[in-house]
Amino acid sequence: MDTTRPSSGRLLSGPRLAPASGRAPKALIVLLHGVGADGQDLIGLAPHWARHLPEAEFLSPDGPEPCDMAPYGRQWFSLQDRTPSVMEAGLQATLPVLNGFLDQALAERGLTDSDLALVGFSQGTMTSLYTALRRPRPCAAVIGYSGALLGAPTLARDIRSRPPVLLVHGEDDPVVPFGAMAVASQALQAAGVDVETLARPGLGHGIDPEGLAAGLAMLHRHLPQAGAA
Repeated sequence: MDTTRPSSGRLLSGPRLAPASGRAPKALIVLLHGVGADGQDLIGLAPHWARHLPEAEFLSPDGPEPCDMAPYGRQWFSLQDRTPSVMEAGLQATLPVLNGFLDQALAERGLTDSDLALVGFSQGTMTSLYTALRRPRPCAAVIGYSGALLGAPTLARDIRSRPPVLLVHGEDDPVVPFGAMAVASQALQAAGVDVETLARPGLGHGIDPEGLAAGLAMLHRHLPQAGAA
């Protein structure tokens, strides 16, 4: 697995996995980690999908800030104050940095938003949803594991794109409550977003094989160019 740090983005870098085909990528799948982790954490998902999506390149950038609740890891925004308005303000500060990374990564590869999928875990799901819904052009898909939707009260005002979304959540999640999936799904549907959900009985704060398979099916449907030529 190639984990060189790409030049894409203003402040973001992290491991990548080149297309299994050995050719230039026809699709880009960007993986956003949870708080206290980094890009190395989610790049581990890439090999599970890469052999089925040989024309896709995977990028897993580190969050822009050092984690402020641990002596290691990165974060997309602070969670020390979990007041919704404070967390949304943190996302608003991260938005231009992540959008700059995505725009440059697509431009360097000659791709467009229709060739892009965002995959998030926990805080990475919050960041993926917030970003994708506010980009000028819709990406191909958003897959969110064990996360939540922030900015729901302002979504009707702020939404600019409506990519299809898959939400997967463990019913025994002790970190982000399982009920967050239903709350997010209802708010997204009210905003006109096509949403699929998958509840995983017995699963805590993590990703299991069934969730990986559901994510792969979503990517196959919405990034057909990533499949075998």
